[in-house]
Amino acid sequence: MYRRGPTKLASGASQTPPGARGYNAPLAMDFQILGTIREIKTIARGRGVRVRKHLSKAYGRGSWRKLKGVAEVMYPDGSIWLAELHWFEAHGIGRRDVKIKCLLHQL
Repeated sequence: MYRRGPTKLASGASQTPPGARGYNAPLAMDFQILGTIREIKTIARGRGVRVRKHLSKAYGRGSWRKLKGVAEVMYPDGSIWLAELHWFEAHGIGRRDVKIKCLLHQL
């Protein structure tokens, strides 16, 4: 649930994203998603979602899935990046715990 250290760029280099807080601080929504999320793929579902117990306690029971996709995001300083996002989703509950996993390039 917590990000450790800088975000990896697609090129293999690493960069600390603007607006990121200190070491081991949650990055949950320190950014705004612009437009729609594209290239959505399911990573895990059902028992494959390892944090299912946490999700059920925090947001309610549901058929939880972990998904990934690509979207444009804007940081609080105004910079816009194309990023790979990971999140959890359940029917009737919606998208929760959106995280940036990889910054692809700055727009």
